[in-house]
Amino acid sequence: MMELRGAFTALVTPMHADGTVDYEGFRTLVRFQIEKGIHGLVPLGTTGETPTLEREEQDKLIEIAVQEAAGRVPVIVGVGSNSTSHTIQNAKRARSLGADAVLVVTPYYNKPTNEGIIRHFTAIADATDAPILIYNIASRTGKNIDVPTMEKLSLIPTVIGVKEASGDLAQMGDIIQSVAKPRRAQGKPFAVLSGDDAFTLALCALGGDGVVSVVSNLVPDRVSRLAEACLAGDFAKAREFHYSLLPLFKGAFIETNPIPIKTAMGWSGLPAGPCRLPLCELEAANVPKLKAALEAAGINVK
Repeated sequence: MMELRGAFTALVTPMHADGTVDYEGFRTLVRFQIEKGIHGLVPLGTTGETPTLEREEQDKLIEIAVQEAAGRVPVIVGVGSNSTSHTIQNAKRARSLGADAVLVVTPYYNKPTNEGIIRHFTAIADATDAPILIYNIASRTGKNIDVPTMEKLSLIPTVIGVKEASGDLAQMGDIIQSVAKPRRAQGKPFAVLSGDDAFTLALCALGGDGVVSVVSNLVPDRVSRLAEACLAGDFAKAREFHYSLLPLFKGAFIETNPIPIKTAMGWSGLPAGPCRLPLCELEAANVPKLKAALEAAGINVK
């Protein structure tokens, strides 16, 4: 079973001006990520605007990511939905297209009970051999996966970790101490990855394993070095990387993700394009704020 450590980019989905997917732009981004030393790729997540993508578009993006990665870094495909049967279908499809693992978000809108969450992930594990990375993000789903529930989920054989975006550092520490450590002691991998760029340093200091990053779409080399310094225990260097990137960490969430990061990528000459509705362009009042954040992080913008 794979072990996840380092910096993994939650990839944006580049669009043309008319709203169609820019597949060659996506290919360019994947190559850029690998050339700059990223440790893994996560297409079709929240940052990839997956709810607005058609199945054929999703399949093509998976194919490109797998083809360009060519086994050099893992490709972890977002397959989650608020339907267990649809999530299973997505996971099977992603696996058949070459995904190394799948990212499964807590079912949103339905707000299942803890028992419902356990049954949801168990059903997915029973239906596919794909390694599963849990995605816990209550701000988008309306339901936090608490520590006792996470402990039960960690016992599912194909669950390999969690992307923790609860925003609760105490909970993250409890998951590391009460869930990840016991599983590792039993010889079962269970990674705890930050789902928020700004928590990467703190999470790793607590014993976590890295980050699924948004800002690494723009600066994969810098985020990778941050994660590497953290995991090497060089926290003096990690703090330097953290504070140099902190303005960007904040600026990337000045509005709903991925609006700011796609805007910043466009300013920097990377393929990104517009967002699809219901997301729209960055509000005019936030343009100078985002530019100031980029400049403070040492990133030149056009």
